[in-house]
Amino acid sequence: MSYKLLFVCLGNICRSPSAENIMNHLIDQAGLNDRIYCDSAGTSSYHIGSPPDRRMSAAASAKLGIKLRGQARQFQKLDFQEFDLILAMDKDNYENILAVDRSGEYHHKVRLMCDFCSRHTFKEVPDPYYGGPEGFNQVIDLLIDACEGLLDYVNSQEKGFRE
Repeated sequence: MSYKLLFVCLGNICRSPSAENIMNHLIDQAGLNDRIYCDSAGTSSYHIGSPPDRRMSAAASAKLGIKLRGQARQFQKLDFQEFDLILAMDKDNYENILAVDRSGEYHHKVRLMCDFCSRHTFKEVPDPYYGGPEGFNQVIDLLIDACEGLLDYVNSQEKGFRE
């Protein structure tokens, strides 16, 4: 049984696919591919079917040497049942995700990505879409920090599942 993580931003072409791919990179390095599964989605339908933003891909390649993979999809109600933890990139997306769960049954599964940062003090992952290259680089740095903390968190949760 694997622990399933879903990363969510607005369009699913910048922040959430970056988080998904960075997390997969860390999972691969830790040899945990069989235990942790990652996916990403957007709260909007703007970019369904699109690959990750080329500027985001360039930043990920330069900083980590990884290629961003994936295809944008929209967050759906079924994701609440499918995933153990849903990670919103900012407060707007957090609220949009919770709004899909009108009963409140799955609210406990939704967290802000920056909750897992240890080196950065940001509360949200800023959307770099309308900015320059420095914004994309900042997002990669922030997500590396958050993903490292998230991996530690998931490992501590996993130990509870196995005992």
